[in-house]
Amino acid sequence: MRRLFGIAFALTLAAPAAMAQTEIKFTLDWKFEAPAAPFFIAQDKGYFEEEGLSVTIDTGAGSRESIPRVATGAYQMGFGDINALIKLLDEQPDLKVKAVMMAYERPPFAVIGRKSLGVTEDPKSLEGKKLGAPPPDAAFGQWPAFVDVAGLDTSGMTIENVGFPVREPMLAQGQVDAIFGFSFSSVINLKSQGVPVDDIATILMAENGLDLYGNVVMVNTDFAESNPEAVKGFVKALVRGFLDTIADPEASVPYVLKRNEVLDEATETDRILMAVDGSIATPAVKANGFGGVDMAKLAKSMDYLKTSMGVSDTPPAPERVFDPSYLPPVEERMIK
Repeated sequence: MRRLFGIAFALTLAAPAAMAQTEIKFTLDWKFEAPAAPFFIAQDKGYFEEEGLSVTIDTGAGSRESIPRVATGAYQMGFGDINALIKLLDEQPDLKVKAVMMAYERPPFAVIGRKSLGVTEDPKSLEGKKLGAPPPDAAFGQWPAFVDVAGLDTSGMTIENVGFPVREPMLAQGQVDAIFGFSFSSVINLKSQGVPVDDIATILMAENGLDLYGNVVMVNTDFAESNPEAVKGFVKALVRGFLDTIADPEASVPYVLKRNEVLDEATETDRILMAVDGSIATPAVKANGFGGVDMAKLAKSMDYLKTSMGVSDTPPAPERVFDPSYLPPVEERMIK
């Protein structure tokens, strides 16, 4: 009897603990596609749950648009472009958002064209061309700085505002000569629409003088102040999700397919392989661990943003933009 009472008492104590999960609403930057796999791995493998978290993951409308969602508290955390974050913090120093984990150490910002339309991997080939640009696109946001570092003459270029859904179709149909976008989104989408691989020319801004960071995990600062352990737990769980993805990119794809049945497995496998190789598991990440930043590089990037995004001569301090204190120890973030 005493043993049964002890078991019942233990279960009574355990019940509140099991119910005490911290709820986090998380916004992605984009649709449920392969690059979102690390988030769903952390969810489906129970990594978030192990940290006492109940996480809801929603789609986004662009890597800039997720920032105000977090800043207003509509979402406690989110995924978005650190450069757009710097711009907003420069304009609104009291904005309630900061970055806590780097995901895209090398941003996938690119201009993607077709060789049959006269565009090559040489940025100079864009001169005199018609470019399609979704206004909220993060790659397009860096265009002025890229023009500067690449020494482009824009006098003969035409920039046409296009929506995200028609961006790749317009290029596939030859209505524009090139488009702005994330390399692993637009290139793969073009291939899936029948554009021959050898006709696609990808101009990566990072490989042509524009040394920036890309997407980060962000947190609402009020939420972080009230729930520091929850934020640390989220980041720890997500680091595990990213490391799993890096270790076996192909195996990460089904985690997304189950949430977006219209996706093609082969297409998404190509997409995640491209994302891991080009933006996630970069040489710097392999050397220094996943998730952190070089504060000197972050500070230097703001010089580019003065040209591309009109950031002031007194931009926010790197420490205001990125807070590394929520990251797990570096030995837990190394790629094996």
